[in-house]
Amino acid sequence: MFFMREPSFGCVAPCRLYIEEIEVLMKEFKESVSIAMAYVGVIVGAGLSSGQDILQYFLSFGKQGIWEILLFCVLNVVFGKIIVTLGSYFRSNSHSEVLGAIAGPVTNRIIDWTLIAAGFIIGFVMLAGAGSNLNQQFGIPSWAGALFCALLIIAVTFLDFDKITKVLGIFTPVVILFIVLITAYSISTKPLDIAALSSETAGIPSPLPNIWLSALNYFSLCAMTGVSMGFVLGGSIVKIGTAERGGALGGALVGLIITGAYISMFLNIGMVKGAEMPILEIVNAISPALGLVYALVIFFLIFNTAFSLYYGLACRFGGGNSVRVRKYLILFVAAGYGCSFGGFRSLISLTYPFLGYMGFVLLAVLASAWIRGRDRISAEKDCRRNMIRLARREYADVPYTRKDREQFDRLGKQSVIPAEEIKRDIREYVRTAETAGL
Repeated sequence: MFFMREPSFGCVAPCRLYIEEIEVLMKEFKESVSIAMAYVGVIVGAGLSSGQDILQYFLSFGKQGIWEILLFCVLNVVFGKIIVTLGSYFRSNSHSEVLGAIAGPVTNRIIDWTLIAAGFIIGFVMLAGAGSNLNQQFGIPSWAGALFCALLIIAVTFLDFDKITKVLGIFTPVVILFIVLITAYSISTKPLDIAALSSETAGIPSPLPNIWLSALNYFSLCAMTGVSMGFVLGGSIVKIGTAERGGALGGALVGLIITGAYISMFLNIGMVKGAEMPILEIVNAISPALGLVYALVIFFLIFNTAFSLYYGLACRFGGGNSVRVRKYLILFVAAGYGCSFGGFRSLISLTYPFLGYMGFVLLAVLASAWIRGRDRISAEKDCRRNMIRLARREYADVPYTRKDREQFDRLGKQSVIPAEEIKRDIREYVRTAETAGL
């Protein structure tokens, strides 16, 4: 068992530490994957998993949309890493804690209220998507499907955060598997007549005038969708390197999903261009049984995004008080449900471009904070890594000396987090690893 005390015989102690280092690396890898899956679950909501966003933002430009996809993928990897890393660096519980540190008072207030508005608006678009999804596949009235999703969001908020993170990431591998399946099926069965397929896209209305602005606008929208929960996810990770890898991997997976979805929908454009849930239409054409499963996957991905948005808003107003967070979440979800009756497709075309433009300020602030703060982030990463190494010596068959304790205290004072808080978090991190038997 990891951190179990054993007798010391010659080289046993160094060997034990070496083995423990390998086990720690495995633990960190698992944490990175867990954060990546949760991040994807936040970003891949109703629009991406259904294909409606891809239809309006990418396929409306025909074959040229592939360049837009590539830019979108790069932005996802870069900013996925930035968002989750900043959350870990500041150990944040809400987006206001990070923005208060990286933006000026006026800019901070503008972004804060922009995120509040975006979180609420995209949240009720997700509820509308939940209703449309269940209506298209099962014939359930849209209002009832949206209500079921709203009640599920409220119920899940009574779980602890570790369980919530697992819920957020549980359907990510499933949607990746489906996208790979759909893409492989479409490539192997559909003729690749690019000119004819591109002409089929001519009638699809686009909310933006050109591919580059469309990619930036849509990514900005996705960033606003994921930033609040991305900060909170990062804040749950002590080791900054783990957060960096998790955010970058999550962004790469989002890029993989949207690339596969774009290719599949382009090859099936005649079938999907008028559908409310285009990808679900393709899956139903492959197999009605798979369509049933994918409809459930879409529903829970919608739930992931809607929950993350409303939970992030509730954390913003409720702070660290769990009772207040739940009260605010119930209030936001109830109001969002009332706004969800505008229709899924029309809500996307009306609200998303506006929110995307509003998010440009957020992207500029995040990029600036990352460029200016890279040295400080690197120093904090080294500080926490050394603190964890020292704390682990207490549980390994290696003497934990007075000098080690003094160095641990000195590193705690160097941290950007208050000394007693970071020392407590580091010790809890090590104790958790010991308890888990890693």
